[in-house]
Amino acid sequence: MKTRLTILCENSVGGPFGLVGEHGFACFVETDRGNYLFDTGQGFGILQNARVLKTDLGSIAAVMISHGHYDHVGGLPAVLSVRGPVPVCGHPDMFVKRFWVGEEGRRYIGVPFVREYLESLGAEFRLGDQIREVGPGVFLTGQIPRRADFEKGDANMAAETAEGALIQPDPLADDLSLAVDTDAGLVLVLGCAHAGLVNILRYVREQLGRERIFAVIGGTHLGFAGDEQFERTLDELDRSGIEKIGVSHCTGLGRAAQLHARFKDRFFFGSVGARLEI
Repeated sequence: MKTRLTILCENSVGGPFGLVGEHGFACFVETDRGNYLFDTGQGFGILQNARVLKTDLGSIAAVMISHGHYDHVGGLPAVLSVRGPVPVCGHPDMFVKRFWVGEEGRRYIGVPFVREYLESLGAEFRLGDQIREVGPGVFLTGQIPRRADFEKGDANMAAETAEGALIQPDPLADDLSLAVDTDAGLVLVLGCAHAGLVNILRYVREQLGRERIFAVIGGTHLGFAGDEQFERTLDELDRSGIEKIGVSHCTGLGRAAQLHARFKDRFFFGSVGARLEI
């Protein structure tokens, strides 16, 4: 299956002439059987970048949401203004109230809109926790089992229960990734990989029965990982024989530089405008 992935939202910009960077992530997925959007960024740049990069948001068959954080869902109203009614796939926990808790206090970082408002704009939510085929050869992972003991949650993130209690760290059970079956092998697209990149890689192989993962692109959350987790993740990437590693967003500049030093020509920066064609 012929495939092209284009980064529409990311912290950095990989080219001039009108592209806009923002803290967040969105990836446009084109296949010969349909187009899809994985995440929507904060909402500042997605329409502008889609126009400059000549990606037609009106053509998407579905929107997939990796998890319920503002920098992945904030652009959904803008997308709906172009696309109109469309399936929006995610996890039932995506609307959990979420916070960043640090020295400066508590800050809300969850979905910035109530579900009813998004539905009024045309969002047709299809929420579930199991792996599913959203379109031909396009799979949303569902909830990822947390099996690798070295992959830790982010201690600064918290979630509010229905009773108003705060859970810290936020378990982020709704962290989902996208797998696209291509002629070269599976391409794995990450939102933030809160479930742990190693957990995600192993689960996708197990569920889809495919050993070969050709490429990984997106946010890895390794910018917040300790040295042990980072090194063991690099070892897993090396053993996996992944040919293209394009990191974005929450990987952080320092960790991205280390990844580049380790993987050299296999590495690329997944900035706004970056494309992977297969």
